[in-house]
Amino acid sequence: MKKELNISLSPKQASDEQFYKPVLAEKLHVSEEQIKLIQLKRRSIDARQRNIRINLAFDVYVDELPEVEKIEFHYTDVSSKEPVLVIGAGPAGLFAALRLIELGYKPLVFERGKAVADRKKDIAAIYRDHLVNPDSNFGFGEGGAGTFSDGKLYTRSKKRGDVHKILEVFYFNGASEDILIDAHPHIGTNKLPGIITNIRQTIINAGGEIHFSARVTDFIVENETCKGIVLADGSKVKGLAVILATGHSARDIYELLYQKGITIEAKSFAVGVRAEHPQALIDTIQYKQTERGPYLPAATYSFVEQVENRGVYSFCMCPGGIMVPAATAPGEMVVNGMSPSNRNTRYANSGIVVEIRPEDLNEFRHTGAFAGLEFQRKMERLCFKLNGGTQFGPAQRLADFVAGRNSQDLPQASYKPGLVTSPLHEKLPRSIAFRLKEAFKLIDQKAKGYLTNEAVIVGVESRTSSPVRIPRNEETMEHIRIKGLYPCGEGAGYAGGIVSSAVDGERCAEAFDMNQKG
Repeated sequence: MKKELNISLSPKQASDEQFYKPVLAEKLHVSEEQIKLIQLKRRSIDARQRNIRINLAFDVYVDELPEVEKIEFHYTDVSSKEPVLVIGAGPAGLFAALRLIELGYKPLVFERGKAVADRKKDIAAIYRDHLVNPDSNFGFGEGGAGTFSDGKLYTRSKKRGDVHKILEVFYFNGASEDILIDAHPHIGTNKLPGIITNIRQTIINAGGEIHFSARVTDFIVENETCKGIVLADGSKVKGLAVILATGHSARDIYELLYQKGITIEAKSFAVGVRAEHPQALIDTIQYKQTERGPYLPAATYSFVEQVENRGVYSFCMCPGGIMVPAATAPGEMVVNGMSPSNRNTRYANSGIVVEIRPEDLNEFRHTGAFAGLEFQRKMERLCFKLNGGTQFGPAQRLADFVAGRNSQDLPQASYKPGLVTSPLHEKLPRSIAFRLKEAFKLIDQKAKGYLTNEAVIVGVESRTSSPVRIPRNEETMEHIRIKGLYPCGEGAGYAGGIVSSAVDGERCAEAFDMNQKG
């Protein structure tokens, strides 16, 4: 007999079956011996009160065992099927490729960057020599920006597709079963590379192809239909369609589309800084306890404020994480954050960013489709100059920034290239600096102790989302003017993270199949 049960337990009780099995038996009025199997289905933390509770959802089997449902995906051989071109091997591209295989097409994936193992060497060069390879870095390469930037799998876009299937595919390819349970699932940057490698092998084993160091330099468009692509080595590749999943930092693709007369448009995005606190301080603020204890994870947070009619919000919060250099070209300074799977560093970091709408850029004399992109570049080049033309991070103590005073020194931080003191309160545009200052004050009212000089801010957090949208027909998912071109994922302006990008990749593959079959 299967019983569904939702209960709230202490962190210790929720930590292991030996603690919660007796509670379940009492709730169900059965003996522990009668319980044959306990399946944890959902887990979330309620830290609103000092007495922290863990909310759990169980399937409990009493006096019987269920048939075990093993999560498996079977991909048929598509090596002899008609090809569909997928540009980009981030989550949108990889999941588009997997769905194409399920639908009976051969995906040919072209990625400008390198495979995971080789990509690690180029990332090491950023730390060691401050050298950014424009085709292989934290943003470009197998798995996309998410591979080396945390692996959070939480999304609000549940109406757009089967989120649970996305999580199951990650689990099938090596992720922990916890991602199927936790309210805010997380893989961890230390585990994602191996999982991405497994997904690549799944695609290849089914007869698909993945080509690395294969940068697209042109699109083959005939009679307003995209027929194929041209690569940097001059080779031409044709297919039934092109799924464009190049990510939010592939600026050369936007420029290429514009040159080809393919419509793109400006959209809202966000720019700000990355704030890093001691994790112990965030634990104290969020859990309302002097020590976290052994049964609670590193605390996270999420803040949204309104300042002068614009949103200021936390982005990509990384508990127990580190800050990383995320520039995708020489001459840029970009900072991002990530967490390992066990979230066990001494630091907690998050982007704190200000909403930028296209009309806001008029004051900077940036107009047209590339207004946001040009503003991003301006901010990244500014911060590059502030740090002396290196990947050192321009930084300021948080309370100093809000008070408008220079920091004489900086606290210890996780950013490996190193930090340099910089008057960000003066150097950032007034519209951004003022809103950040006011937002930090508002955040401190909700989370007392957040506004402190124990924290440091680093500039610039500018790659929260694409400043450009490639418009598409929401019925056919094709570009509004060019048939056979499927703008997809974050880079096209239709997703905001690993899971939503993966869902969008699947949707584009399915839309292509429907259009193909008429």
